[in-house]
Amino acid sequence: MSVYTKVLPHQLTEFLQNYTLGQLEQFAGINDGIENSNYFVTTSNGEYVLTLFEVLTREELPYFLELMAFLAEHEIPSAHPVADNGGHYLRELNSKPAALVKRLKGASVDIPTARQCGEIGKQMGRMHNASKEFPLHRKMVRGPKWWRATAESVMPQLSDQGAELLSKELDYQFSHLFHNLPVGVIHADLFLDNALFVGDELTGIIDFYYACNNFFIYDLAVTINDWCTTGDNERDLRNARVLLSSYQQERKVTVEELDAWPAMLRAAALRFWLSRLQDKYFPRGGEITHIKDPDEFKLILLNRVENADKVSTMWDHA
Repeated sequence: MSVYTKVLPHQLTEFLQNYTLGQLEQFAGINDGIENSNYFVTTSNGEYVLTLFEVLTREELPYFLELMAFLAEHEIPSAHPVADNGGHYLRELNSKPAALVKRLKGASVDIPTARQCGEIGKQMGRMHNASKEFPLHRKMVRGPKWWRATAESVMPQLSDQGAELLSKELDYQFSHLFHNLPVGVIHADLFLDNALFVGDELTGIIDFYYACNNFFIYDLAVTINDWCTTGDNERDLRNARVLLSSYQQERKVTVEELDAWPAMLRAAALRFWLSRLQDKYFPRGGEITHIKDPDEFKLILLNRVENADKVSTMWDHA
């Protein structure tokens, strides 16, 4: 959530005239994340987050906005989009599609507690179950086809060791493509910075703009790779078991999903290593930008490759 498109006070004031939200009091750009331009907005009626979509098109956006509303209305903590005076979630600002959502209480955490991991596992399970009733569908845009295309663009920038790792992992993944696993709506980016807490209470899951219809077990792998890789092996294993146990209390995973777990952890690490490499070597300009270190996920991928025989222990007692 960086700022690529600058918004001036008079532009935002004019934009807010399309809503019944009171008078603009203050706003500020959010220096976090990488995909869209985001601002905290305070009016006389409350606090909101304004997003200007830099990549997603007007035609793509109803899936995400309707999903956020659907989840909030099913009592899964997420930011409900704000409808304008015509009942629409989506408008335009500075020639970009734009939307407001309610700002949620709480803050993200850097090192999660076991209870926080349990909360995110529980709500992810509830989200996956509820998604069966969501009527819209979207394919994953950062799946195998995107992996291959992105790898080709970043490969010349890598060291020999990095290029060899990437090439071998692509070979592995394309020999382990799955077709028979349970699918539905997944967040696909539920990192620590996309969950808000007050103490150990989960107050919101945010940033659904990579959400799509894909394997539930992949969604879990994305989250485990971020939430349970602090470097403290004992704590990471404990937290992973709590997260997965809490998830299973809401939705029981299948034997086929458990068999796919090692490959899914590697696929999730590969996807985010590639996206961070892309952002590093082919950055987009912006007023405020935040590029994350690709080596973090390179190391996670190496760990998943070297310890493939141990990852199943995460499911012990789960």
